[in-house]
Amino acid sequence: MENVLAAIDASAYATSVCGYAGWAAKRLSLPVELLHVVQRQDAITARKDLSGAIGLGVKSDLMEELVRLSEEGSRTEIEKGRVMLKAGEQLLRESGITDISTLHRHGGVVETILEREDHARVVVMGKRGVGHEYASDHIGSMIERVVRSSEKPVLVASREYAEPEHVVFAYDASPAAERALERLANSPLFDGLPVTIVMAEADGEAQREMLTRAEAGFASDHPVTVVMERDKAEKVIPGVVAATEHSLLLMGAYGHSPIRRMIVGSTTTEMVRTVKAPVLMVR
Repeated sequence: MENVLAAIDASAYATSVCGYAGWAAKRLSLPVELLHVVQRQDAITARKDLSGAIGLGVKSDLMEELVRLSEEGSRTEIEKGRVMLKAGEQLLRESGITDISTLHRHGGVVETILEREDHARVVVMGKRGVGHEYASDHIGSMIERVVRSSEKPVLVASREYAEPEHVVFAYDASPAAERALERLANSPLFDGLPVTIVMAEADGEAQREMLTRAEAGFASDHPVTVVMERDKAEKVIPGVVAATEHSLLLMGAYGHSPIRRMIVGSTTTEMVRTVKAPVLMVR
């Protein structure tokens, strides 16, 4: 059975992740699987202690201590995870979601999400993980890894939850954008929500025709407006989002190779980093 897969940790984004997971679950009439992963951590690295390299006798004693500390740390992390899952489940129930399952795993976060997404309609994650939630100059490294590897749409939660009342769709006619357009026009996730289709770096008849075709894909009673601007996407799209109260940004994700991204950057990453609304990315 399909579900909404929501990954939480101890960061400030956990409450918002639960909020957007509940919103998606109600609109899609799906249950929620709430996931927390205790990540693998090397004991010496975790202790930040390099004295294991100074001699066999000392190393033996040190390793015994590190094993003990690691076991204690694991038990603590397991208990913290249980508390977080219980709190997340309570938030979801308070929002009206009754069909909830919780899953506590050890391992890699990205690998676990990819393993569990087989039954997911959408994956919900926070923009940044614990320890980096106040680093506004970057997004969590796991976001890009999940989005590039996942076959499912990924909803990146903003810091504060606000129920989406408007969809801003960043459209560039790429294959990923066309798939996002198809979902936008047909998925119950967006039923009744007004849509603004934004095309940046555009100023020609060909782009106008693309926008007209995109607009024509919606039902006649679905409110749709279009915006076409010459400026760079990194300027235009955040501006439209900021001017649209309680908006959700929808976009195709990572349309170029990782090598090209290293050379010219990524609009996807820049949008997730700069906008203060939730971002739904479709591969």
